[in-house]
Amino acid sequence: MAHVKLHIPGPVEVSEKTLKAFSRPMIGHRGQGFKDLYAAIQPQLQQLLYTKQLVYISTSSAWGVMEGAIRNLVTKKVLNCMCGAFSDKWFDVSKRCGKAAEALQVDWGSPIRAEAVDRKLATGQFDALTVIHNETSTGVMSPLTEIAALKQKYPEVMFIVDAVSSMSATKIEFDALGIDVLLAGTQKAFALPPGTALFTCSKAALARAATIKDRGYYFDFVEFQKNAEQSMTPSTPSIGHVYALQSKLEDIFAEGLENRFARHQKLAEMTRAWAAKHGFTLYPEQGFESVTLTCVNNGAKPGGRAVDVPKLQKLVKDQGFLIDGGYGKIKGKTFRISNMGDETEATMNRLYAVLDQAMSQI
Repeated sequence: MAHVKLHIPGPVEVSEKTLKAFSRPMIGHRGQGFKDLYAAIQPQLQQLLYTKQLVYISTSSAWGVMEGAIRNLVTKKVLNCMCGAFSDKWFDVSKRCGKAAEALQVDWGSPIRAEAVDRKLATGQFDALTVIHNETSTGVMSPLTEIAALKQKYPEVMFIVDAVSSMSATKIEFDALGIDVLLAGTQKAFALPPGTALFTCSKAALARAATIKDRGYYFDFVEFQKNAEQSMTPSTPSIGHVYALQSKLEDIFAEGLENRFARHQKLAEMTRAWAAKHGFTLYPEQGFESVTLTCVNNGAKPGGRAVDVPKLQKLVKDQGFLIDGGYGKIKGKTFRISNMGDETEATMNRLYAVLDQAMSQI
């Protein structure tokens, strides 16, 4: 079958170099070879996340670490900040873990704002909060720096940040922000195959976790820390992912972090310009658009153009490209175009040309 190039919110396209690294021969995960591999990439992971804390590798989707964060850190009540389908799921996860939880719900397309978080935390009811930095269902990027500034006011509240579709595409300074957990999967901006998550924890988060007796084992943050200190993982890792991550980190630092961040910003702006050229508006509130994917308004909100999204998808797919037809309650009323990972101006321009051709047939 002919390959269809992925411009969906994830998984995204994986380079031949990365796939080649992923397929390297296996080594023992408790042997010195794996310890050396993990130790070699640790400084780069710390530099990427702007942290002195150890960065952990979890053989799971990011949802595993999300659930782990709830089990490890919530003793009283968690505030789940909800602005789209995936942040809404955090609330469901919290309740399924048996934790007291409350929703801070805003309209889809709007960001989470610090003022709203502040009002909730001021009640003193909460000892943890969850927020998605970049909500892929709506293409909204919430102002993380603004929200994280509240940590100084509420030091006992664990700030858990889901950066699944923003980590490595935009600067997130973990230590400087003062947040407690930062997590992501590898199938988004890292442009690796799905199946592994990366995360880091503050010292306060580790101390909190150590006091919770029913935090489980597979996602026990204390176990992750103990093992990472020995350049190991608590359970058997996907060794192929670690090889691929090593290869990707080579690419990231060869490009340079600031250049990488600027590239994602530029490509997002190009996609927004493509949408505007065809008479579309964007679904996110202005000023809070994602830098890794563009959620195009297709009738979910008043104003702008609307087209037959399944037809657009088919026309584009027939030319070898896959875009997303919207998610959840705004499926078809929006569509999404990803620019994350290894995309360049040249690769995105090829996509725009195909999209232009498709639009001429609708």
